[in-house]
Amino acid sequence: NISSLSCSGSRSSKTFKPKKNIPEGSHQYELLKHAEATLGSGNLRMAVMLPDGEDLNEWVAVNTVDFFNQINMLYGTITDFCTEESCPVMSAGPKYEYHWADGTNIKKPIKCSAPKYIDYLMTWVQDQLDDETLFPSKIGVPFPKNFMSVAKTILKRLFRVYAHIYHQHFDPVIQLQEEAHLNTSFKHFIFFVQEFNLIDRRELAPLQELIEKLTSKDR
Repeated sequence: NISSLSCSGSRSSKTFKPKKNIPEGSHQYELLKHAEATLGSGNLRMAVMLPDGEDLNEWVAVNTVDFFNQINMLYGTITDFCTEESCPVMSAGPKYEYHWADGTNIKKPIKCSAPKYIDYLMTWVQDQLDDETLFPSKIGVPFPKNFMSVAKTILKRLFRVYAHIYHQHFDPVIQLQEEAHLNTSFKHFIFFVQEFNLIDRRELAPLQELIEKLTSKDR
């Protein structure tokens, strides 16, 4: 029930959606730990590279789950500021407006408020991540042939949440002292999608200046 989610009261616990856990002891968990360790070194370009001998699909899968969790948490901190009233449309600045469609339940794109859009989006992503045929968590279960195109769609949509936060809610992010956290998360995300060419440049346009600023120091 989406309407109950739009009132901040039901979300005051400051988490937006349940975290997607990667099972401990699994190979994907090891990969996640590797990613966290290399991130700790502070070199993001190195941190996103495919580790030697690893499967690209699995690396993209683990990182996609991780970005979902990060964005979930970041958006969770500002849900009180993102309301039907403050954000009647899902936008990233005056030039970019997003309409929601998932191709199955909602085939024709609908115009909706940002909190509703983001709720649809995160629920949709969660459903994809929970689908064992798309994101197999067991060793030896192969990834489907269309895995990369699914991952690209997920990442393209997750980018829109970053874009909305930066354009419409950056002031509360600063007030909550979440700015460094947001920038680090977004920079990691951008380096990752650049490394494997996962999001079309046109889709990144709403944050192009920021992307250039964040990545120019690390060329």
